[in-house]
Amino acid sequence: MVSQLQAQDGVEGIGYPNSSGDLSSEMEVDAFRRLFPLRFFERHLSESIRPDGRPLGRARDTTLALGAVASANGSALVKIGLTTMLAAIKMEVMTPLKESPDEGCIAVEFHMPPICSPLVRPGRPAEVAPVVSKQFSGMIDLKDLSLVSGKAAWMAYLDIYCLDADGSLFDAALLSAVAAFSHLQIPVVSMNDEGRVIVVSEENDGGGDAVNKEKRKLRLCRTPISLTCILHKNYILADPTAEEESIMETLVTVVLDSSDQLVSLYKPGGPALAHTSSVQDCIALTRQRVKEVQTIFDETISGMEVD
Repeated sequence: MVSQLQAQDGVEGIGYPNSSGDLSSEMEVDAFRRLFPLRFFERHLSESIRPDGRPLGRARDTTLALGAVASANGSALVKIGLTTMLAAIKMEVMTPLKESPDEGCIAVEFHMPPICSPLVRPGRPAEVAPVVSKQFSGMIDLKDLSLVSGKAAWMAYLDIYCLDADGSLFDAALLSAVAAFSHLQIPVVSMNDEGRVIVVSEENDGGGDAVNKEKRKLRLCRTPISLTCILHKNYILADPTAEEESIMETLVTVVLDSSDQLVSLYKPGGPALAHTSSVQDCIALTRQRVKEVQTIFDETISGMEVD
């Protein structure tokens, strides 16, 4: 299929390497891809296939590992194709806000070190963090983070590190965050003689009355899962790579929960309008993606239980 497409490109001398592995021919293909990236992709799109061999609506292979950071209270490593995200949660006791004495807080930081992509420079603002934070509305009941009304509650510090940026960063960041919260073990705490709530550890037994006697899981009210799509002419491409995002700029991200309810619709930019029919197609693709990711979640959790 690929060689057939390239033969039709209409550019003399440009073709995929033949069975003999002609190196010069391979270099010509790479040069054509660099010089005329949009034409290169559109030739594939006309045959409903992408240069990496995926159908237009298929996401890349996805893997999930829970407990990737031993020192964290909850963590997860997610890979979608080459895009890699590491999420880690650290729990600390805080004094709750006067406006919400029975609620804890969640603070999200998104880190893109220069090692994740040649395009990233130190100090680049991370636009993903505030968008990921909004997805936690309805996912976590902040009252579940309360310890002693008006005196003590949990602050969950969530740090997401992009280790490799190859497109669909929001999808991978959100999935790693949700997975880290599903893995989270809330520590045991006690109240000492001074009335302070402190975390009980192997080095420090607290020496007071237990507020919670054992570690517990955090209840997730819903599980948001997202899929980013590219809209280009009459085509919709699911889970774009960084190269596809740079060539075809109109992105739409749909977030659904595990019961197929729409959580949010996010269009970060691009010149094209997202028509109703296109949005509906993106939602349909996201529904398929939710089922795939839910299966990955179930398999990962069952694998940990066996271990």
